[in-house]
Amino acid sequence: MTTAIPRQQTAEPAAPRMHFSALAKPAGAACNLDCTYCFFLSKELLYDEAGQRMSDHDLERFISDFLDSQPDGDVSIEWQGGEPTLRGLPFFKRAVELSEKYRRPAQDVTHSIQTNGTLITDEWADFLAENHFLVGLSIDGPAQYHDVYRVNKAGRGTQAQVLRAWEILQRHHVDTNILCTVHAGNADHPHEVYRYFRDALGAEFIQFIPIVERVTPAQRDIAEAGWHGQGEERPLYRQRGSDVTSRSVGPEQWGAFLSTIFDEWVKRDVGRVFVQLFDVTVGNAMGIYTLCTHSPTCGNAIAVLHNGDVYACDHYVEPAYLRGNIATESMRDIVASPEQRRFGMSKMTELSAQCQACDVRWACQGGCPKDRFVKTLDGRELNYLCEGYRTFFRHAQPDVAAMVSLVQSGRKACGIMDMPRDEDGRLLQPVPTAGAQGPEPTMSERSSGRPGKPKAKVKPKARAKKGGRRRR
Repeated sequence: MTTAIPRQQTAEPAAPRMHFSALAKPAGAACNLDCTYCFFLSKELLYDEAGQRMSDHDLERFISDFLDSQPDGDVSIEWQGGEPTLRGLPFFKRAVELSEKYRRPAQDVTHSIQTNGTLITDEWADFLAENHFLVGLSIDGPAQYHDVYRVNKAGRGTQAQVLRAWEILQRHHVDTNILCTVHAGNADHPHEVYRYFRDALGAEFIQFIPIVERVTPAQRDIAEAGWHGQGEERPLYRQRGSDVTSRSVGPEQWGAFLSTIFDEWVKRDVGRVFVQLFDVTVGNAMGIYTLCTHSPTCGNAIAVLHNGDVYACDHYVEPAYLRGNIATESMRDIVASPEQRRFGMSKMTELSAQCQACDVRWACQGGCPKDRFVKTLDGRELNYLCEGYRTFFRHAQPDVAAMVSLVQSGRKACGIMDMPRDEDGRLLQPVPTAGAQGPEPTMSERSSGRPGKPKAKVKPKARAKKGGRRRR
């Protein structure tokens, strides 16, 4: 173990070591694609420099401080973008070297990376496999759905390139999760999307992420053209406004998409295919929260930009939520700061009366604050996706309760597939109400989520981390 490199201050960190995640963006907001719904492309406007790249000095400072801030045990270093592979393979080789240099003997350090896959080569895959990286690969289903919005700089679809990356990663036995955004282009095709991942790709770990592009009325026309535009009219995406773009998934679509896939999964794929939100729902029913979106509070998942700037959350990379810089402040002090604690607690304290009285609050917890912009009678804001979440959680509740009952009795959740059902697919035997707390669910000895965003599949010995949360 090597001592953390000093910051530009004399005081030692005041906060104790703690578990939190830091989503590092070594290439800033830069990306080699122009996915139409990717609002993070606009974050390039926050910085003047043309080439947003994390320097070797800032890389060392980030890794040394992050590892110094974490307690002993499993520690996951998370890389995202933009497109992090733009920073180049030598950068990540150096990151692995520095992780080994600064980790304490009792720390077991792993890395995860979220990528669009278009730059993945055999050399990349060999490195990722050798160093046990967990990869979250962005793919939105078959080509006719993926290519609607996930396009390159020339406006052409990218599914063929991503499929090539999947094949390379599988050939090298790289732990890989599917990260699928759900939007206007694929939301009405849940069976096709799910079966493509399960049957055509043989994927075992899947995350579904709803696309909600929040805009003001004045911004809507510009936003509809995408967030990659150039010139004075190019907007900086902020969490403001009560409108959404036409690319956004509708609340009813979201609920139907999840419910349709859940019905197929719960009858044939439990224990074989791991869908993050389904596992999270079972965990929530037992009082075990593993995903910030559906936890009572948040604030333990910061974003670290290429220059060391730290923001409250990956979804709040905007001036009002800048918390400091790793050159002058320890990340653990930033996470423990009153400002960041208020941010995290507000997820619970700002719940509307409607949310507080909701019968599926145990599962939803109000969803992500970024999506709360529908005014309620008490003056607070409801999640835009509320109707969809309520539809899904109510629909899944009997099966979730049955899986909780199985786990609490010492059996595996996959036993639900052997339970008798009526002709409409409903369970015949009565089950307890979901929401009761109990021992940790196994869902075949795995759980999904990211303590405190977005990660994908987790390694056999540390299944509580996810390989990539995506908002792109």
